[in-house]
Amino acid sequence: MSPVRFHDPGLSYYNFADSALVRCPRCDRVAHYERHTRPEARVVCRSCGLCRTANCCCRPPLWLQSETRHGEIWAYNLEHLDLIRRFVAAELRERDPWYEHGRKMTAVGRLPAWIKSAKNRTEVLRAIDRMRASVIAG
Repeated sequence: MSPVRFHDPGLSYYNFADSALVRCPRCDRVAHYERHTRPEARVVCRSCGLCRTANCCCRPPLWLQSETRHGEIWAYNLEHLDLIRRFVAAELRERDPWYEHGRKMTAVGRLPAWIKSAKNRTEVLRAIDRMRASVIAG
C-alpha cells in the first residue's frame, strides 16, 4: 500500500486571511469575518443577527483555536484547517525544489516543528477534529 501523499500547493496565510471564523462579540458563538469587503471589514453572525463593520486591524478572536500540550493550533477558516489536516495526516510530504521560483515560506512551511513531527500526529489530528466539530456544533 502506498503512503498518503501531500504536495504543498504553495498557499500563504494571506490566501486565507480575508475570510475567517471568529467569536461573535455579542453572543460568543461562531461568526464570519470578511476583510475583502470594501471599504471596511465586516463581522456577520447567524446566531444573533449581528452585522457590524470592523476595523481591519482589530479582528475578533479566532474560533478555530485549540491548545495541546505542545502549543496552540489555529486556523482562519475550514479551508485552512483542511490544508493543515491533510499535511499532518500525510506520511509523505512533498514541496517544490528549493531552486524553483515562487514562495518558499508557505502556510504549511511556517507550521511549528512540533506540528510537523510524526510523533505528535495523533494528538494534532485529534485537536483538528475537535475544532472542526466545534464549527458544526456552533
